[in-house]
Amino acid sequence: MGFAARMLRKIVKNEAMATDPEEIYNWRVLLLAFSACFGAMSFGWDSSVIGGVIVLDPFVHDFGLGDKKSVATANLAANIVSTLQAGCFLGALIASPLTDRFGRKWCLIGISIVVIIGIIMQSAALGNLGLMYAGRFISGVGVGAASTVNPIYVSENSPRGIRGLLTGLYQLFIVTGGMLAFWINYSVSINFPTTRIMYIFPLAIQALPALCLCCCMLLCHESPRWLARQDRWEDCKRVLAKIRHLTPDHTYVQDEFQEIQDALEKERREIGDATFWNLQREMWTIPGNRKRVLISITLMICQQMTGTNAINTYAPTIFQNLGLTGTSTSLFSTGIYGIVKVCSCIVFLLFMADSLGRRRSLLWTSIAQGLAMFYIGLYVRIAPPKPGQDVPPAGYFALVSIFLFAAFFQFGWGPACWIYASEIPAARLRSLNVSYAAATQWLFNFVVARAVPTMLVTVGSDGYGTYLIFGSFCFAMFVFVWFFVPETKGISLEHMDKLFGATDVSEKTLAAEEEAREKEQVAPRARETEVA
Repeated sequence: MGFAARMLRKIVKNEAMATDPEEIYNWRVLLLAFSACFGAMSFGWDSSVIGGVIVLDPFVHDFGLGDKKSVATANLAANIVSTLQAGCFLGALIASPLTDRFGRKWCLIGISIVVIIGIIMQSAALGNLGLMYAGRFISGVGVGAASTVNPIYVSENSPRGIRGLLTGLYQLFIVTGGMLAFWINYSVSINFPTTRIMYIFPLAIQALPALCLCCCMLLCHESPRWLARQDRWEDCKRVLAKIRHLTPDHTYVQDEFQEIQDALEKERREIGDATFWNLQREMWTIPGNRKRVLISITLMICQQMTGTNAINTYAPTIFQNLGLTGTSTSLFSTGIYGIVKVCSCIVFLLFMADSLGRRRSLLWTSIAQGLAMFYIGLYVRIAPPKPGQDVPPAGYFALVSIFLFAAFFQFGWGPACWIYASEIPAARLRSLNVSYAAATQWLFNFVVARAVPTMLVTVGSDGYGTYLIFGSFCFAMFVFVWFFVPETKGISLEHMDKLFGATDVSEKTLAAEEEAREKEQVAPRARETEVA
């Protein structure tokens, strides 16, 4: 048994891991997932770096952010930050037709180039707000498109036993990119001269994961399920055998290939051509498919309303509001926050995603996140930190609560939402489903990024109401998951219909529509006969 298979079988406990051939758990599928997820690292890096950059003195001077307590300054900072999310919303929407037309691999390569162009513009802005806005928007288009294509590509290549782990790597790379951005911001704050290079360097180094994505994807193959949709059956079987590390005539490869064939032929027989409006009708009129897209969209709304990206983006400001003084101190605390997120995400992917399951992880972390947010809010309301005084013990526990919140989020709501969105749709609807989910995530990410600076200065004394609002959403999310979200661990992509019941309903719907079309065709002929 290979090293990768031995380690995975010790960590991941589900039926598929126990019964599937050991060869399918190999280094190829791991490297493929790592290569694609550099797009997710761009997501985390670009989203997180700006929160530290906007508090650096040269950036504050060049872009007019001097009065930190004024609403006008808060609005300007929010505009600079949220322009990325606006671009991401557009990128997530246009990614679906592009990846269906040109494939997952080449879309990811194109995405990396778009991100790099936007980063060059940001780095060259030097106080020019228009160029900064344009650069962040263009980068956002690439990052948003990556948030759609990455999970699809990884889930379509992953063995079912570790699909949750590999798809969840997307979230791990997001938080790793964020952590690296946090520490680079801290490093430049203490080691670089107080000149423009202090903020140009962290903005420019954002291009590193996009460059890695471009180079690595040139060495990767196309998704076998996308090849099947293009009727490139020989290529599909060849790629499938390669990533499973088995011969094309092996029983496992033959069975998986047959599942892909059967699922695709069944869809084509029932629905016909995959035009945009046919796909829309199939997604929204068939109850099983409608349930899947609504679950995906609602999970993404809930993910953002936990407040996680408020902390990710404005962590230095939030730490200062909790009593930490000095730019370097708050940036250092933000770096620790990033390390906590990475470590807790690794724990979830290794020991919980495919063992404990997605649903249970979402349930318990909803309550835990809500408690952490409520403690922070009540501390800021009852015993707010006073300028010039040491942080009291209750204040240090509020800081710890920020770190606990980060850990709880990575144990459930961070990775699990992306896993659900990419694995539960029918094959022909997968890119559209993930596109809608990702666009929703970016829309509410934009709302949060745009609103939080103003909330921190207007919603109650020292912004305590901000934390209570996010905490209340966390408690509400428990109810949603309990009643509407099923468990999907260990279920193959082609067997999701059995869980959501789309097949039987779609057949009835299509039969009724076919009967209606026949009646419409018969009516004109009958009228012609009467006239004759």
